[in-house]
Amino acid sequence: MSKKNKAISSSPLVYSTDPNYTPPTDNEEIIETLNSADQPLRVILETKHRAGKTVTIVYGFIGSEDDMNILGKALKNHCGTGGSVKEGEIIIQGDHRQKVFQFLKQKGYAKAKL
Repeated sequence: MSKKNKAISSSPLVYSTDPNYTPPTDNEEIIETLNSADQPLRVILETKHRAGKTVTIVYGFIGSEDDMNILGKALKNHCGTGGSVKEGEIIIQGDHRQKVFQFLKQKGYAKAKL
């Protein structure tokens, strides 16, 4: 058997008889990340919907998903614990409110609140 290289197009359009047809474009808005001093971050403790487990949540980050992932990874490393970044929140496993708050203040997030 021989392998055939097929060019795969990212367009779902197969054929159009309209000569004025233009394919739809993805107009994703680019979210500009605010300066660290202007970020209105809130640090809270939560146990809801987590089978009694305590987590520290940082919310209020305004910016791109990549920048939030970088901050989340830095917070997890600083606290020495696991966590995740989803739905605009940075979730750190355990009660690390003071550690997270001090880290944010040290990194220039002046508007961070407990």
